[in-house]
Amino acid sequence: MTTQLARLGPTLTLPTLVASAEAHAQRRFLEFFAVAIRNAHTRKAYMRAASDFLVWCDARQVRALADIEPLHVAAWIEELRSAVSAPTVKQKLAGIRHLFDWLVIGQVVPVNPAGSVRGPSHSVKRGKTPVLAPEEARQLLDSIDVTTPAGLRDRALIALMVFSFARIGAALGMRVEDAYVQDRRLWVRLHEKGGKRHEMPCHHSLEAYLYAYIDGCELGDDRKGPLFRTIARGTGQLSTTPLPQANAFQMVRRRASIAGIRTAIGNHSFRATGITAYLKNGGTLEKAAAMANHASTRTTQLYDRRHDAVSLDEVERVLI
Repeated sequence: MTTQLARLGPTLTLPTLVASAEAHAQRRFLEFFAVAIRNAHTRKAYMRAASDFLVWCDARQVRALADIEPLHVAAWIEELRSAVSAPTVKQKLAGIRHLFDWLVIGQVVPVNPAGSVRGPSHSVKRGKTPVLAPEEARQLLDSIDVTTPAGLRDRALIALMVFSFARIGAALGMRVEDAYVQDRRLWVRLHEKGGKRHEMPCHHSLEAYLYAYIDGCELGDDRKGPLFRTIARGTGQLSTTPLPQANAFQMVRRRASIAGIRTAIGNHSFRATGITAYLKNGGTLEKAAAMANHASTRTTQLYDRRHDAVSLDEVERVLI
């Protein structure tokens, strides 16, 4: 049985264990994704986790949702640990746990089989996101040909992530009106996770790049339109369609390759690059957390890569 819910994004195919259940259970299963989860990325991840787990159970002769036991969840988690990273396993377990909590509340199943299952231990003190040295970041920005709308857009987007520590999702979610003047300075308004609104003034370089982009592409009159847009096919001009995150990732990789940067960077690299550069120049961890809109400085510390240079210096002491 296949049920399509347009608001959920991709087509959701009911797993056999759900499709064979009564209508109330099917509806409750679908409502979990439509009602209980607002973040699109979390919804997609939990959909995948639920589908994978229920297909796994069906292949092992589990015939009803109520027949799923903690042993099934634990065995699935153990299999996952040999195939994917610990954070991925923990995310999938969280999805299953939240789903069955929802089903218990809806009286579809009597208990949550994932409630007592522990995930793998995972402790992170240093982030794995590749970062650029300040010289490389400047090299990348200067290498972009800004005689085209695409070049003006790409430079402004990369600079926004570097100088404001913006997440790619928040940057791509901006409207033209989210770049505004206050106290004679350009500010940016970022719509972060959980519906949080984060506002901060622009670095002078970012201010110049945003003005060049908005004025050069004549976006000023379309205040409600997306700030970062795709390029209309065959015209070389901006469309009215927001730039997708996957396209931004491809753009970043392409621009880095053209600039001769060999580090395998992604969209998130610029957030870490900006935070590290800020801290290297005397910034405080507390201020960096506020600028990055982190709830805790522990999160900000994952982006602090100042110790990488120290480690490299020490390695070079091995003189043979």
